[in-house]
Amino acid sequence: MTDAIAARELFRVHRTAEGDAAALQGLSLRVAPGERIVVLGPSGAGKTTLLRVLAGLEPPSAGSVEVLGADLGRLPARRRAAFRQDHVGLVDQHHDRALPPALRCADVVGLPLALRGAPRPQRTARAGELLERVGLGDRARARPHELSGGERQRLAVCAAVAHRPGLLLADEPGGELDAASAQAVYALIAELARDEGTTVVMVSHDPAAAETADRTLRLRDGRITGEAAGSAAEEAIVVGRGGWVRLPDELLREAGVGGRLLARARPGTVELRAAPDSAPGAHPEPLPPVPAARAAARPRRPGLTAVLRAVDKAYGERAVLAAFDARFTAGRLTALSGRSGSGKSTILRLLAGLERPDAGTILVGAEDLAGRSRTELAAFRRDHVALVAQDVGLVDFLSAQENVAFALAQRGVAEDEAERRAHTWLTEVGLAERTRQRVGRLSGGERQRVALARALAAEPGLLLADEPTSRLDEANAAAVAQLLAAIAERHGTTIVCATHEPLLIAHAHEQVAL
Repeated sequence: MTDAIAARELFRVHRTAEGDAAALQGLSLRVAPGERIVVLGPSGAGKTTLLRVLAGLEPPSAGSVEVLGADLGRLPARRRAAFRQDHVGLVDQHHDRALPPALRCADVVGLPLALRGAPRPQRTARAGELLERVGLGDRARARPHELSGGERQRLAVCAAVAHRPGLLLADEPGGELDAASAQAVYALIAELARDEGTTVVMVSHDPAAAETADRTLRLRDGRITGEAAGSAAEEAIVVGRGGWVRLPDELLREAGVGGRLLARARPGTVELRAAPDSAPGAHPEPLPPVPAARAAARPRRPGLTAVLRAVDKAYGERAVLAAFDARFTAGRLTALSGRSGSGKSTILRLLAGLERPDAGTILVGAEDLAGRSRTELAAFRRDHVALVAQDVGLVDFLSAQENVAFALAQRGVAEDEAERRAHTWLTEVGLAERTRQRVGRLSGGERQRVALARALAAEPGLLLADEPTSRLDEANAAAVAQLLAAIAERHGTTIVCATHEPLLIAHAHEQVAL
C-alpha cells in the first residue's frame, strides 16, 4: 500500500538576516492512507513548520516529502498551490482568518466548493449536511461573529473538509477552546476523517488530542523523538541515524535522573542510570525561569480597579451578558473561566473600551467608559491599558524586540527607554535568545510570548489577556502564570485573563466563573 505521507531526512531551514534557524532537522515520517496522527510537542518544536511543508506552503530545504503520491520537493510553487487546492484541507491556528466575516455560515462552508466550480445546489447540500452533523444546522444563516469560539472552530473544520480532501492538516484546533469544546472538535475531526477516508495530521501541545488518534508522535527540536499507539501510556522512543535518541523530559523527571547518565548494553536492552556526580532530580534542560523577582526595576503606575455593574451585551439575537456584575481589584490576577461562548472575550473588550455595553456601567479607575467618545477611549487605552488578544497582531518582518519597541513608541516612550524595556520583558518571558529574530520565523507559542512582553513593557495599570497560554506547552504556561501573578503582586497591576488553562487558574488570586 502506498503511503499517504512519506518524509525522509526532511530539513527545513529558515534563512534570515539574523542567521539560519533549522525548524526541521532530519525528520522522517510515514503515514498510512486514512490514518489519524497527532503530533505533540512544546512551543518551537517545529510542529507548525511540519504542517506547512506537508501542505506545500513551504518547500523542504533538504530531504524528500511525498504527499498523496506527489513529490512536493520537486513541484514548483504553482503546482504545489494546485495540489493543495485539490487534495488538502487546512485548519489553521488562527481559524477566524478562514471565515469571511461578510458571509453566512452556509456560504462559508460552500466557499471552497465554489472556488472549485461546484454548482450552487451541490454547495448548498454539502454545507447543510456538514453543519447539521456538527450541531450548527440552525446557525446556517448566522455570520461568524455571531458564533462562539467553539462554534467558529467547528465551522472552520466544516469548511476545511467540504471538498473531501485526501489529507486534513489541523494546527492546534483546540488551542483557544475550553476542555469540553476542544474534545468535541478533536472528536469531530476524527469522525469526519473516518467517514470520508481522510488522512489526518493534527499538531497540538494538548495530550487530550491523542485520545482520538490512531498514533501519537512526539516532536522535539525538529525531529520525531517518540511514538505511541493512540494515547497509550507506553511510548516507543525513536532511535535516529547515528544512534541519536531524545529522552522525554517527563520520563527523566519521573525517574529523578540528573543531567548525566551511565549506559550499559545487555542482550536486547540498553540500561540507563544516573551518573554518580549527577544531582538527583536535576533536569537536563531547565524550564523557563520565572524571573518576576527581577522585574521590579522601578516603580510602575498604580493598578486600576475595574468594575462592571448590571452590564448587558448582545450580538444580534444572541445575549452574551445579562445584568452582569464583577469587580477586578488592583494587585490581583483574576482568571475569567468558562466554556467557549460564555462571554470571556467580550468582558475584556468592554474593559478595554473596544465594545460598548447595551446597558450598565463600566468603571476603570475613575473613568466611566460608557460616557467617552472613541477618541477619548483610544487615548485612555494608550495611557493605561494593555491588551493581549487571541490574534496577537505582530508585524512579521520586524524582530521580536522591534515589535515591542514599536508599540512603546506609539505610546510616546523614548527610543532608548523603549529598547531597554523591550529587551527586559522579552527576557522575562523566556525569549532572551529570540530578541533579534524576525517574528515571522517564530513559533506560535513564541509569538504569543512576544505579544505578552509587548503588553507588559507598556507598564499598564490594567492588563487584559485573552487566552495568553493557549499555544504554550505546560512548562511555559506554568512560567507565564507565575510571572503574571508575581507582577500583579509586586506592582499592584490589575490583571484580568480570559482562560481555560488550569495552570493559570491555579495561580490566579481570584476566579470569575462564567
